[in-house]
Amino acid sequence: MTSPFATFDLLGMPLARADSRAVLDHMFASLAEGRGGWIITANLDFLRRHVHDREARALYSGADLCVADGMPLVWAARLQGVRLPERIAGSSLMLPIAERAARDGRSIYLLGGEPSANAKAAAILRERWPALSLCGASSPMVGNPPSAAEAAALRAEVGGARPDIVLVGMGSPKQEHIIRALREDLPNAWMIGVGMTFSFVAGTLSRAPAWMQRAGLEWCWRLGQEPRRLARRYLLEDIPFSFELFTRAAWNRLRPSATPNTD
Repeated sequence: MTSPFATFDLLGMPLARADSRAVLDHMFASLAEGRGGWIITANLDFLRRHVHDREARALYSGADLCVADGMPLVWAARLQGVRLPERIAGSSLMLPIAERAARDGRSIYLLGGEPSANAKAAAILRERWPALSLCGASSPMVGNPPSAAEAAALRAEVGGARPDIVLVGMGSPKQEHIIRALREDLPNAWMIGVGMTFSFVAGTLSRAPAWMQRAGLEWCWRLGQEPRRLARRYLLEDIPFSFELFTRAAWNRLRPSATPNTD
C-alpha cells in the first residue's frame, strides 16, 4: 500500500508526517474500501532495533505506515529539519480507535497483554461504548517469534472472528511477528501493536503525567513502575542509542547535500 502521507527518512526508517486524526481518517477510509493495513508506532527502542538488528529491520519493513511514537524521534526529526505535527503514541490511539469503531460499526479484537488486563480493558470498552463490536479478546502464550503451531492457532482463533481491527499488546518485536503471521488471513483488517496499552486502559499500570510525556520523560515513569523488566532496555540500550540518533540526525542536517525526504 502506498502511504497517503509525506514521509522522511530517520536513520533508514521511513516515518509519516501526519497527526493522529489523519492516521485514523486514513485507516477508517481504507476499511470502508475493503482494504486493511499495518501501522507501527515507532519509539526509540523500535528505531534502535531497526538500525542495529537486520531481522527486526526486515520485520518492520512489512508495515504499511510508520509513525513517530516517542519524543526523541520528534526531536531528531527536528534536528534534520523536519517538523512533525505531533507524537503519535500507540497508547494514545486505542480509545480513539474504539470510539470511531463504535460509531462506524467496525469490530475490534484485543490480542495479548496480561489476561486480567486484557479482560478488564475489554470490559471497560464495552461499558464505555455499548455499540462497539468487540469480536474477541484473548491472551495466548506464544513464543518470540511464535512457533508454526502457535501461529496456526492464532490464525484460527483471530481469523475466525473476522475483526476489522486487531490491537496486539505483546511488546516488540513479538507483536510484530504475530501481526505478520496474521496478515495473510486478514488482508482487510488493520493491525496495530500497542505494547502495554491494555494495562493502561485497565488501570493495572498508569501512564506518565502529560507534562512528562511532552518532556520526553515517560521512560522515567515506566522505569519506576517496572525496573527489573525495563532497566537494561532503557539504561544500557536506549539511552546510549539516543546519542547516536541525535548525532547522526544533526550530521544529516549539516551535510551540504542533505535535504529532508518528503516522499
